Amino acid sequence: MTETPTDAPRSFELPPGYDGLGEARRLLRTIRAGALATLDAAGKPFASLVNVATAFDGAPLLLMSGLSAHTQYLLKDGRASILLAQTGKGDPLAHPRLTVTGVARQLEGGERLAARTRFLARHPKSALYADFGDFSFWRLEIDKAHLNGGFAKAATYSGADLLLDVTGAQALAEAEEGALAHMNEDHAEALALYAEKLCGAAPGRWRASGIDPEGMDLALGDQTARLVFPSLIQGADALRKVLVELSGKARA
Repeated sequence: MTETPTDAPRSFELPPGYDGLGEARRLLRTIRAGALATLDAAGKPFASLVNVATAFDGAPLLLMSGLSAHTQYLLKDGRASILLAQTGKGDPLAHPRLTVTGVARQLEGGERLAARTRFLARHPKSALYADFGDFSFWRLEIDKAHLNGGFAKAATYSGADLLLDVTGAQALAEAEEGALAHMNEDHAEALALYAEKLCGAAPGRWRASGIDPEGMDLALGDQTARLVFPSLIQGADALRKVLVELSGKARA
């Protein structure tokens, strides 16, 4: 982990066996919506709710209307943060959450197309308005992230720590869309096994919504799960191999 900036929130010594970075990456990949904080024309904070997906390397992706106040603010000042909080029973503060801070930028050309594919795989209903003229895709370039995993489980990471280094994984990125279609059409049983047996999720007809070198994102309605691979992969052959191995593990 890189050195924590002097102005960063205090980081505690994490309990033995607690993978803070892994938890931060899980929250980044699984939380579907977050509180977006931008700066208004007077430089005052403005919070709103947005749907969130992730780029191949894990950076947050947003689809926003040009009519929204937060979009207008970002066009003038891209500095922003997003709070991604896991919900559940009991005290909301007992559940883990992650705040990512950085600069948002509007995507164009090939970057926009890649973002559109990944965002709609995560939020299929957004296809109803994704191509309207006033909507645009944005990426938050993470400067730092603060994890609060519960009592005495706080840590601050740089963007370089949190995001995946996807150097050499272009073949996997190019194969992702076809691999998702293949898994969802022909291997629904395996996806359900991954979710239930390896991720501890509820039974159901899960679908794959994203693949990257570190793992595969799964979705069932509003529920999400993250299947983490035993090691990083870079291509389609490695993906097939690891999915077969994990299928055997799940069935066992």
